[in-house]
Amino acid sequence: MSGGSVLCAADRNIPGPIVKFGNYPLHHGGVGAIRSLGRLGVPMYAITEDRWTPAARSRYLTGAFTWPTTGTEEPDALVDGLLGIGRRIGRPAVLIPTDEEAAVLIAEHQKELAHHFLFPPVAPELPRRLASKQGLHELCVEHGVPSPAAAFPDTYADVEDFAWHALFPVVAKNREAFVRRSSPAVPGTTRIADPEHLLALARRWGERPGVILQEYLPCEQAEDWIVHACFDENSVPLALFIGVKVRSWPPHAGMTANAYAVANPELAALAEQFVKRIGFTGIVDLDLRFDRRDGRYKLLDFNPRMGAQFRLFENEAGIDVVRAQHLHFTGRRVPEGAQRAGRRYVVENIDLPALLAYRRGGCTTPRAPRRAAGTEFAWAARDDLGPLVTMVARFLRPGVRHLYGLWRSSRRASAG
Repeated sequence: MSGGSVLCAADRNIPGPIVKFGNYPLHHGGVGAIRSLGRLGVPMYAITEDRWTPAARSRYLTGAFTWPTTGTEEPDALVDGLLGIGRRIGRPAVLIPTDEEAAVLIAEHQKELAHHFLFPPVAPELPRRLASKQGLHELCVEHGVPSPAAAFPDTYADVEDFAWHALFPVVAKNREAFVRRSSPAVPGTTRIADPEHLLALARRWGERPGVILQEYLPCEQAEDWIVHACFDENSVPLALFIGVKVRSWPPHAGMTANAYAVANPELAALAEQFVKRIGFTGIVDLDLRFDRRDGRYKLLDFNPRMGAQFRLFENEAGIDVVRAQHLHFTGRRVPEGAQRAGRRYVVENIDLPALLAYRRGGCTTPRAPRRAAGTEFAWAARDDLGPLVTMVARFLRPGVRHLYGLWRSSRRASAG
């Protein structure tokens, strides 16, 4: 499903390159952005690991720049690579980052990149702070936004002290987004059942643990919500959408596998006010957990870039956050309209294992609609079959092995 009609005309002279750093070829968010603007006639380019990624096989891609990266390269080398891409495109282009590494690099090197590209004039230090678990927690405290209680141990002794005083289970996450590819302390969000399990893990973290130890919000007493929005230079929303997660993979801690667009004025106001206070401009992807025990939405993640599931959302004019940003930077009006409620988003390759895991877990999402008003698939699209075929070909053997590894890690973490 490609969404409804679009009540706007995009500037077909301004391309939209997808910027990603790291080896994750099966990224449906990039495919979604290529389709979203490509269907409006915008020339689309993308950085790809090779010529046979799903993004590279989209009919809406004008050109792929094969550039294998790890996300751990020196910033100067990445900037030089982007400038080379800008010269090859040969005209101004609206950058669309799909990961924290790209979003932070663009923000911190605006002066060098401005000759070739268009991007939000965000405060250079803000995306890095938002991508940091500690930085985000400090901003939440500063601005009175609820977030899970957290500790930031600097030594093994700090971990020991936490272990003997904390209420378990707790959650461990990498403190800084940028160590996840170079020297991660944990493979991802990790549930820790008891002090002994925590101390066993901590012995492998070295003298300076790069983790955040966070309050665990039990899924039986919580709901996972998402906010996707695009804000102008004055932190005023050009488009703002709310959805509720039904399933994620790994369960309750990974990327969205199944979600619905659901109106939530309280959450919309909370997100808009927070973004205004911190002065952010550009596209955001927020993850929050509603804690039924105290009736509050607690901010878990603030991604200063497009979220992989952004195509869940459109307003009645057919505008999503990627279209809103391109229209805005090319001097066109962004049509207003209420979000199309009841839309469902499904990531085919991870929703089935997530469904099986959730059925065993017994967690529910009572505010999800009983029936979808329409479904947007991450990979399948009648007008663009190449990404789906390529995903299936690349996913089957290594993908199943990877999913099994994630499931085993999740089971070990839960068992303590």
